[in-house]
Amino acid sequence: QVQLVESGGGLVQAGDSMRLSCDASGGTLRNYGVGWFRQAPGKEREFVGGIRWGNYMTYYAEPVKGRFTISRDNAKNTVYLQMNSPKPEDTAVYYCAAGTFLNMATMAAAAKYSYWGQGTQVTVSS
Repeated sequence: QVQLVESGGGLVQAGDSMRLSCDASGGTLRNYGVGWFRQAPGKEREFVGGIRWGNYMTYYAEPVKGRFTISRDNAKNTVYLQMNSPKPEDTAVYYCAAGTFLNMATMAAAAKYSYWGQGTQVTVSS
């Protein structure tokens, strides 16, 4: 069973940068696609972006495309979410999740993920 722990959240000013980490234990992330999701108060959880296993292709939701970057370090069993030029509307709890057989068509579907972290709060001040 894979356990995921997010870290790196906190308060950041709009226009600065922040990097979130998703550390895995109990299994290797090498075999999984990893997605980042977020949930703002009063809103549903939404897909932010993801990275496939194998070919490491990345996918991003439109609101973050060009600002956020996902990468993975298999040696450290960690996936990162680099947030550049964050905006106040990016304020949310950010979650990472891992799943198998994810592709462009399924990566945005939360139900396709088997393992979830507990989330880390990101607050962007204007």
